[in-house]
Amino acid sequence: MTAHSTGKASAGLSRPSSELPNRLPLLMVLAGLSGASPLATDMYVPALPDLARSLSTDVSGAQMSLTGFLAGIIVGQLVLGPLSDAVGRRPVLLGGSVLFAAFSTVCALAPTVEVLIAARVGQGIAGAAGIVVSRAVVADLFDDRELPSVFSRLGAITAAAPVLAPLAGGALLLAVSWRYVFAVLALMGVLLALGVWHWIPESHPPHVRLTGGLAASLRTIGQVAAQRAVLTPVLALACGGAAVFAYIAGTTFLFQDIYRLSPALSSLVYGVNAVGNMAGSLAYGRLAKRRPPEDLLIISGALAATGVAALLLIQATTGSTMPMTWLCLLITISACGIFFPAVITVAQSRGRAAPGATSALLGGGQFLFGAAVSPLAGLFGTQSPAPMAVVMTSCLALGTLAAIATKRAHAS
Repeated sequence: MTAHSTGKASAGLSRPSSELPNRLPLLMVLAGLSGASPLATDMYVPALPDLARSLSTDVSGAQMSLTGFLAGIIVGQLVLGPLSDAVGRRPVLLGGSVLFAAFSTVCALAPTVEVLIAARVGQGIAGAAGIVVSRAVVADLFDDRELPSVFSRLGAITAAAPVLAPLAGGALLLAVSWRYVFAVLALMGVLLALGVWHWIPESHPPHVRLTGGLAASLRTIGQVAAQRAVLTPVLALACGGAAVFAYIAGTTFLFQDIYRLSPALSSLVYGVNAVGNMAGSLAYGRLAKRRPPEDLLIISGALAATGVAALLLIQATTGSTMPMTWLCLLITISACGIFFPAVITVAQSRGRAAPGATSALLGGGQFLFGAAVSPLAGLFGTQSPAPMAVVMTSCLALGTLAAIATKRAHAS
């Protein structure tokens, strides 16, 4: 790693948040940066049929714009996280926010689906800056005592975005076309750029930055991944993220096609589960004052796995009813609300020598595993909750094992 005494230099960067000016605006902007990409993922989903008709394409063509966006997020995190370790946080956040607004504008004006897909890839890469660099900023500015509290709040915001985004998009579409959804996202990008300019300090000063250019910065990812103490929480998050992607991909089908709920009632189920996830994220901040994050990571991973394992057992024996399926999933998703901020706290605390590269590994692994796993439930059948439960149980069991390895890696 071509940094100037990275471990020693980074150790003195974080400081108590009481010393930080404008703490509330800082956290609000970081929350907005973390939530922009989830909003851009889900806000236009209700508009996909209208979008397909408008651009003279089929549903799969319209859905390719979502695939392109997710691919952009993966690539963007893996590049922009290490880049921020080399050039600083503010340039990457400002550039990402401005480009997010620009690509959103292109999406709003796209004359063809091909232009839309290309712009969505660019929008994903730009939006990844907010996800990956905001975590690095938190690791720079807050010490280990306050990381759990900050990441719990950011986790609650991220959990709220998938619920609020389709509702906001649906409400907007009652009055205007799908193009205005992207106009709103463009405006959000401008506001985030202004927020970064006014309230996000440069948390990674020149004397502790990596040297050697972008190539050296990208090599940092491999060097960070070689550290077992960092790699184990990265794997835990990847497995947990894969389980949640499988849940997102299958839950609407599960409640509408198997249990015959209306779209409104299935949205209610999804919303209540998301509230449980938010509650878990907020509870983590309090629990971390009494238990180490590594312990909470293992406990929440085991609880999340137990929820879907119980669903699988019930379905295999007596057959699961809708309320029982809902309860098991609620337990799992609420436990994930603790699991995610816990694993991010542990990883970013251990990866202080290169917070951007650490954050890139976390986000890249989460989205890569999620994209690979989410179609599996459908491939194994769609006649019961069992396939989704099998996929989620397997992922969360592996995530729990990685959590146990995370604690042992720290102890060693």
